[in-house]
Amino acid sequence: MLLIRPVQPADWPALADIYQQGIDTGHATFETKAPPPDVMAQHYLSAPQLVAEQGGTLVGYALLSGVSGRCVYGGVAEVSLYVRASERGKGIGHQLLEQLIIDSEAQGFWTLQAGIFPENLASVALHHRAGFRTVGYREKLGQRQGVWRDVLLLERRSLTVGVASPP
Repeated sequence: MLLIRPVQPADWPALADIYQQGIDTGHATFETKAPPPDVMAQHYLSAPQLVAEQGGTLVGYALLSGVSGRCVYGGVAEVSLYVRASERGKGIGHQLLEQLIIDSEAQGFWTLQAGIFPENLASVALHHRAGFRTVGYREKLGQRQGVWRDVLLLERRSLTVGVASPP
């Protein structure tokens, strides 16, 4: 049975391992090596932070990072979603993303965004199913191991948080 729960301090080594598995695909991030777990833990917002656990093993995670230090962007965050290689395609990412949306709205986030390589078709489809829409195509945004990579910008706007009240 899959358990979605908050991240605990002892989880970070497993999260770094899962992140490295995503890095190793060549289609998940510009990074080529996962940071040490303590450095990784400092990069993300303190909440919501979710892990998926199955049979005592962490099989995925969903975290948010801020997009700007300016207060007007306080309700906007970027999604980081990774699933252990052996567990991909089993709906874990979908469950994590759906719970992350619920938890982020409960915390006042009105926009979630994701930057995804166009070749990562499964991630693009997953985000679209969760209500994200493609809002941009950033050509040759950066290089990964000497190869220019494009990035799709996807966003999901809350239907409840940040919605203007009628006059």
